[in-house]
Amino acid sequence: MANLETSWMGLKLKNPIIAASSGLTNSVENIVELERNGVGAVVLKSLFEEQIANAVNQTMEQGGFSNYYSEAEDYIRNYTQGNDLSVYLELIRTAKQIVKIPVIASINCVSDSDDWISFAKKTENAGADALELNIFILPSDTTKRGEENEKLYFDIVEKVTKEIAIPVALKISCYFSGLAQFITKLSWTNIKGIVLFNRSFSPDIDIDKMEVKSSFVFSDPASLALSLRWIAMMSPHVKCDLAASTGVHDGEAVIKQLLAGAQVVQIASVLYKKGFAEIGEMTRKLEAWMEKKNFNSLDDFRGKLNTSEYDNPAAYERVQFMKHFSGIE
Repeated sequence: MANLETSWMGLKLKNPIIAASSGLTNSVENIVELERNGVGAVVLKSLFEEQIANAVNQTMEQGGFSNYYSEAEDYIRNYTQGNDLSVYLELIRTAKQIVKIPVIASINCVSDSDDWISFAKKTENAGADALELNIFILPSDTTKRGEENEKLYFDIVEKVTKEIAIPVALKISCYFSGLAQFITKLSWTNIKGIVLFNRSFSPDIDIDKMEVKSSFVFSDPASLALSLRWIAMMSPHVKCDLAASTGVHDGEAVIKQLLAGAQVVQIASVLYKKGFAEIGEMTRKLEAWMEKKNFNSLDDFRGKLNTSEYDNPAAYERVQFMKHFSGIE
């Protein structure tokens, strides 16, 4: 039988499929069920930097504390932060007592504030096996240069990795003008993994109500192409593990990402659409394919079709549709 074991940031996984951060990873019951269905690791639902700040502000407003002296305001803010975080920390502690798979904490951050970095330390103390930092700073500020946006990522990494000893992964978007260089430079820092790519809020317009709404919440199989391209191009060059995220909806997609060079894959949308049992379908497909191809372990074929190993690497870099649309009137 094929061996599906792998590692992610030094953590041992029984297979390369990780339940990505989502509403499905926000309860002990679901984490237990995910393990029962065969997932290799789980990333908890993100604790948002803004979520903590908003909770503090709401408490101050609702309690009528705006006229209190500064020491009282500080106490109230710290109490609110602690109680919001306590639920998250208890989830980590309880999950670690019950399941054997790695439990990875997640923080969605937009600044290098010392406040949320102290939260990172608390997740480590609660027993998290690793921490995933989900950072998506949309480069929409017309007064900021690209280097300024990128610097914030490195500042966050530097502060967090100095604060905690557990491995840290960075989940990023593709919105960088020099994405290849940016990913490479990130891999030279103290992080242990990079996740390509995060899935962000997608705005849409309701033409009847004349208002902006959320749409395209879940990924689809066609979304695989973006991360597949960049995993294949970056896996030969980075100094840390790479995880593929978005568009992995079946076992074939898992195999493709591993062939491109991914260490692991993260899934979420498919779990919403098909249920947790799909994890087993994915691992069975992977195992059957490996046996058919006479591969005993993931390392036997991981990266065999990345840009360094494949004899036609330009296939990943071509962006025009000329070949496909030629002759179409």
